[in-house]
Amino acid sequence: MLNLYSAQIETLSLHRVGNKSRNEPIFLSEQPHLLNDETKALLKEYFFRPFREKEENYFRFDHEADVEFNAIFKAAAEIFHDPDLCHKASKQITTHLFEQSNHPHIKNGEVYVCYFTNLLLDNQKIDAVGIFKSELKHDFLQFTESDSNLEILIQQGININKLDKGCLIFNTEKENGYKVLSVDSNRYDTKYWLENFLGVSPLADENFYTKNYLKFCQNFAKDVVLPAEDKQQEVLFMNRAVNHFAKNDNFEETSFLNEVIENPELIPEFKHYKVEKGPKFSIEDVSNFDIANKAVSDARKKIKNVINLDTNIQIKMDFINPESADKFVEKGWDEEKQMYYYLVYFNKEQKS
Repeated sequence: MLNLYSAQIETLSLHRVGNKSRNEPIFLSEQPHLLNDETKALLKEYFFRPFREKEENYFRFDHEADVEFNAIFKAAAEIFHDPDLCHKASKQITTHLFEQSNHPHIKNGEVYVCYFTNLLLDNQKIDAVGIFKSELKHDFLQFTESDSNLEILIQQGININKLDKGCLIFNTEKENGYKVLSVDSNRYDTKYWLENFLGVSPLADENFYTKNYLKFCQNFAKDVVLPAEDKQQEVLFMNRAVNHFAKNDNFEETSFLNEVIENPELIPEFKHYKVEKGPKFSIEDVSNFDIANKAVSDARKKIKNVINLDTNIQIKMDFINPESADKFVEKGWDEEKQMYYYLVYFNKEQKS
């Protein structure tokens, strides 16, 4: 888990990249940018906000030959070895970004390269390199007094509540290509930032496997459990799956199948579905891994546990107490009305 509260900006280098296909230039500052306390506080919020709001999906630097040939990995390693070289390395980083900025859709913008200290990653104090880019300019109003009137000036600037692109490179697991987090609010050029510039691939750790296996289960529930049984059983299957992950530290597939799949006929269906769809989630050869609690919590929030009926009634199943969903909700068929029904048992109504 990442904690950015105590992080400090030690150095900041500020440059600008244009779009090569439009013959826009690159501008490299000669010296690092001098920061005061007010600017540091504003920039910390600008840089870190999207990482606090976004699910922690880690990447690592990669290269088809060797990670040592990855330009950003090389620059980050240089900075971590000697932070005094951060500004020099920031020019290399910005030049590399400029070389990738050759598609007509890519916007020009400012590039910020920071060296951070005192970040907490999994309760360990750690340093990091941050690379950020601001692209979209917004109109804003300024006011000046002129004699007896107040005048309006329309100017353009950066909205510090929304970062366009950014990454944090943590000084850990260098031998695996470091741990990297990335954000990109502009979906139309994701390949440009993640693949062409950073050159990263997903980090296959416990967070990756936990998240992807639960996504795979969600697809299995929708594609197999729902057609074979009904919506209630689809919801209950995911209910049991999430709770199995929540109460265990390690995942073992055989134990999972025996506990979560109540209908034995669906076990071979699950295994066949994994062969067919597993590669999409990178879990085709995975049957044992450590469980990441945060990934389970994130998945629980996203999984829809509501049965929507065509009579404009919703039944919300409780993921915290799976026994109640199974024990106190029954489905049946009314011959007289020729309609399905749900029978719900309870002792008293809860106050909202």
